[in-house]
Parts: sequence; structure tokens; C-alpha cells
Amino acid sequence: MSAESPVLWSVENGVGRITLNRPERANAVGLESSRALAAAIDAVVAAAPRVVVLTGRGRLFCAGGDIGEFVADQENMAGLIDDILAPLHPALLRLATMPAPVITAVNGPLGGAGIALALCGDIVLAADTMKLRAGYSAIGLTPDAGASWFLSRRVGASKAKELFLLNDSMSADECLRLGIVNAVCPAAELEQRTQALVDRLLAGAAGAFARIKILCDGAEHRDLADHLALEHQMMLASAASADAREGVRAFSEKRAPKFGG
Repeated sequence: MSAESPVLWSVENGVGRITLNRPERANAVGLESSRALAAAIDAVVAAAPRVVVLTGRGRLFCAGGDIGEFVADQENMAGLIDDILAPLHPALLRLATMPAPVITAVNGPLGGAGIALALCGDIVLAADTMKLRAGYSAIGLTPDAGASWFLSRRVGASKAKELFLLNDSMSADECLRLGIVNAVCPAAELEQRTQALVDRLLAGAAGAFARIKILCDGAEHRDLADHLALEHQMMLASAASADAREGVRAFSEKRAPKFGG
């Protein structure tokens, strides 16, 4: 992987990092960058880090699909988009459902598939320079990469349809008010705020985090009886762990726990 790669990735000290690296193209997702992003996600997930951070390089987080590529191959646009999505969709599913917490640090404006990349995170931190505009229907297209699923889960189907149908631009503060993002900070502080969150999650109980993701992500698809049964199962698995024994000891001794993960 070179500095010219459309996607950069690393795994070090328990932290996986994935960076969209086409600032000159607004980090747009085209054929090459889709394959590079899928490969980066696969490599990071396979390394089993304790925390993952996804962000973009430059002024924009991700403008969505690479319209230049669509124009150049417009007679075969469906085939091109199929080739782009074939590796990307399975990789995003692996990223969103991995056991470790995923942080997305949204460094600027986004649209189209950039919505999916931003909202696939468990916690979404946004710079105050962020703006969201769906854009799909404005060029006769429909959401992809999970954008409609992730946005609907955060704001409900009615609001998601409004955003995708009308393509109104929303500021970072408006996104925060609607719950599209978890927090907004000055752009100059985004890296520092992201690292502070990484440090907090690294100190946590990895097994408990993985079980929390399973419980919360699937809650709306279970009835109460099934969910209570799963909570029972997850609680027993957690209670049998070394992290739980350390956690209750630390609580009784009035000290910070030292979880092993």
C-alpha cells in the first residue's frame, strides 16, 4: 500500500484505521477505490482490532460515487455500478457487523455513498464543516452501500425519504439535532476528539462491547420474549468472562478496571 493508494489502512496497538485517500476527487468511490476500500476493510477486520476508525483525507469526507466515471461509461453505467458495488457491499456488511466498535470521523461534507460510509459507524463524530446532501435522486439514481438503511435507522423512514427525495443540504448542527451524528466538534479538534474516544474504548471490555452491538443492532427485529432470552444468554456469557470478574473487583476496590479484552 502506497501513499497514492485511494484508501489507506493500518492496524497498530489494537486500533484499525481506514482513510479515504482521494482528496483531489472529493474521496468519491469509483471502480478502483471501491476495490481498494473493500480490501482495506477485509484486512482490518481480519486483524481483529479492538477499535476501528474510518475517516477521509482532505476537505471532504466523501462525495459519493465518482460521477466522472459514470459520465465516461454512461452507456454501460449499470454494469459499472454493479462492478463497484459487488466488492463494496459485502465489505461494508463485515465492517458494520464486526465485534469491535467502529468510529467514523466525518471530516467534512458528504453525500451519496458517503452517507453509508459515515453512518456505518457505531459512533459518528462530525466536524462542524460537515454538510449532508443525499444527491441520488437529483441524478436519477437510488441509494446504495446501505445509505437508506443506515439513515432510516437513525431518523426513521419518513425523514429518510424526505432527505433522499428532496436532496436538501443539512448542516452538522442539523444532523446532530436529528441524531444522524452523535457529536459535532470544531474541525481542528476532530482528530483529538476521535483519539480521546479511541482511548476510552480501548480501555473497555471488548467482549461486552461485542455483545452490546449484537443486542442493540438486532433489537428492532426481535419481539420482547426473544430479546429477553438473548439478553439472558449474553449476560451469562459476560458474567463468565475474566473481564467481568475484573470489573466487579475493581468496582468493590474503588479503582479503574484493567480489562484484558
